[in-house]
Amino acid sequence: MSDHRHELTLRSASWLKRPAVQDVFRALERAGHETRIVGGAVRDALMGETVSDIDMATTLLPEEVMRLANGAGLQAKPTGIEHGTVTLLSHDEHIEVTTLRADVETYGRRAKVRFGRDWALDAARRDFTVNALYCSATGEIFDPLGGAEDVAQRRIRFIGDPAARIEEDYLRILRFFRLHGAMGRDPIDDAGLAACVRARRGLEGLSRERVWAEFSKILTLDRAVPTVEHMFASGLLVETLKSVPRLGNFTRLAGHEALLGLQPDAIRRLGALAVFSPDDAERLGHGFRLSRRQVKRLARMGETTPKLSDLLDERKARAALYWSGGQIFEDKCLMVFSAAGKEGDIESLKSLFKLARNWTPPEFPIRGEDVLALGIAAGPPVGEQLIALESWWAAKDFQPTREALLARLASGLNDNPR
Repeated sequence: MSDHRHELTLRSASWLKRPAVQDVFRALERAGHETRIVGGAVRDALMGETVSDIDMATTLLPEEVMRLANGAGLQAKPTGIEHGTVTLLSHDEHIEVTTLRADVETYGRRAKVRFGRDWALDAARRDFTVNALYCSATGEIFDPLGGAEDVAQRRIRFIGDPAARIEEDYLRILRFFRLHGAMGRDPIDDAGLAACVRARRGLEGLSRERVWAEFSKILTLDRAVPTVEHMFASGLLVETLKSVPRLGNFTRLAGHEALLGLQPDAIRRLGALAVFSPDDAERLGHGFRLSRRQVKRLARMGETTPKLSDLLDERKARAALYWSGGQIFEDKCLMVFSAAGKEGDIESLKSLFKLARNWTPPEFPIRGEDVLALGIAAGPPVGEQLIALESWWAAKDFQPTREALLARLASGLNDNPR
């Protein structure tokens, strides 16, 4: 049987020569056994992308991996030893090493496996052909399933029967879209897409944390917009969000982020896509198991204030920034401009971001004791007076002095422009 060696080579790859990588190879070198780098590192290297995390596969049993690594002075942790996975630490780099496996029976994400020595069987149990690529310590590439050609063609294909691969783990539906968005070229693979559509209800049975972990990566792709559009066209976006999305707002916000030089932000993009009002934040928070801080941020993004006209008024914009704080103000600016369809008004948006990052809000010069000194009893009325006065001060562009504020407080006026 062919050993599936490929004419391509990674012999000159600098990441392959990293001390940690070579340490692991040396530790696991044994007559009759072989260890290879597998998956994303090989795929990314063939694409010319930066290689960071490295996983390895080996014909050694996990207990042997532990023993040999410890004998070579490497730290070894049995992070998934029942599945054949050991994590080795060298030069502050973690490398997962997994014994070759073949499925005997599968139960969704769970599978009864046996350890083996057959690289082709190990490849056959993986998800996509581009992830079933192996590389030796000297840079030789082993390609049992034609993954290198799919990398060259920027094509994402399930291994074998797409429906069977998805049934093993329904999260592969989202991974299919993420990988296509990250490295694929249109048209999207028809067989894979059809299988994802047929199996979309399987997403309901997944941990919501796992769904968000994968979907958040899709939202922050460089090609997030066409990827999300693919998901919408196939019905997967509504299934994931459990609501009708606002594609136009999402597209414009992603464009604004790029023009402003901002890093893609998953929560901000989720807000543009699916938050119509603060109530949506709670629904999404529950649906994706978001943190309370993330839910609060989404809720603030769903508020109806400030309006576009307020943001274009410098005095009102400063007041909005004062009440919101920097991050929420930036979120709201992007939401408002994206909802208004103001693609061309990037200069106004840049000015608002400059304001958020360069303006230091003044400190409100009145305290609770100032209110108490006027004879107002301690309790809620003190806070009400302070909020009313602070609102008036902010609406006056923070110009009234402490003396003017005390005089207004003493006069008993309590108009609240907010």
